[in-house]
Amino acid sequence: MRAAKRIVVKLGTGVLTSDKGELDRARISGVCAQIAALKKEGTDVFVVSSGAVGLGMASLGLNKRPKEVSKKQACASIGQSKLMQVWQEEFSHFSITVGQVLLTHDDLRVRSRYLGVQETLHQLIAYDTIPIINENDTVSAAEIKFGDNDTLSAMVASLVEADHLVILSTAPGLIDMKGTGKIIPVIEKITPEIEAMAGGTSNERAVGGMVSKISAAKLATRAGCGVFIASGEEKNVLPRLLSGQGPGSFFVPSGIPLDAKKRWLAYFQRPTGTLTVHANAVAPLTEQGRSLLAVGVTKTTGVFSEGDVVNISDPKGTIFARGTSHYSSTDMQTVMGKKESELKVLFPKRKRLEVIHRNELALL
Repeated sequence: MRAAKRIVVKLGTGVLTSDKGELDRARISGVCAQIAALKKEGTDVFVVSSGAVGLGMASLGLNKRPKEVSKKQACASIGQSKLMQVWQEEFSHFSITVGQVLLTHDDLRVRSRYLGVQETLHQLIAYDTIPIINENDTVSAAEIKFGDNDTLSAMVASLVEADHLVILSTAPGLIDMKGTGKIIPVIEKITPEIEAMAGGTSNERAVGGMVSKISAAKLATRAGCGVFIASGEEKNVLPRLLSGQGPGSFFVPSGIPLDAKKRWLAYFQRPTGTLTVHANAVAPLTEQGRSLLAVGVTKTTGVFSEGDVVNISDPKGTIFARGTSHYSSTDMQTVMGKKESELKVLFPKRKRLEVIHRNELALL
């Protein structure tokens, strides 16, 4: 296990709260002590903390997570201040200041905002603080939500180029339920068989479950980040994991991570359309690093503008890449299947005739 210079620690609602929905101060204090020790050794730590909605539910006496968006937003509003107060109080025992960072998906989807968030997080570390990151559930509607904090933590790990993402929950790791019944300690590659082992969550105050954790691991490992999934109930779990001797499951990072711009294209977007390409165009895109030309496009779906991010699909419907389209969906009806010589006649003033330039295309 390589020494970790920068890690992201994600704590689920089940780890932070008791069965009654109240914060488990003893457990949070223990986590803070571990993070403080890592910080003293020179490791930068970012915390992604769930729990705001659950705390709000407890304050209002609610036993089930509300289905109405406005009610969940109200619970988040009530619980977020309580959550931050506890983090600051527990870290103050180690003379550590925390900074609150609330995000929506749009904050990372829009390139300028993405870079702004990245700079803020780096500055918080430069100020020797611990960023406490959460989804801004008070204002997040469906179209700007991450969906769960597992996904958010993977995006943060990619954003800050962390060595490791540690997801602490009530689950002790990925369990081979259909085989040995034991925790799988090391996952070299996330295969369909590995994904089939995942399950949801039965916690009324939480969302996600192992399904979302596996999805987060896929994103983070593709960015070159190792991922741990372990129980937050374990004593001194962080130093044990980072020394390679802890309990839980470890997902090995991919060998060649995407660069920052292509990670942003691949994993921080919500594409508004799909370009289906000819079978002969797949290999040049996936194996030779070519740009997508109009002659290779056979079909378009969705409504998108020039500059929007779209999916790229093979003839069987498998999405294998994502990129920034230089044409709108309306223009694509005209240029689709045409050669460059024909496009020069149609668009004599255009500097770029390719549909997606290779520098703005990321393989998934």
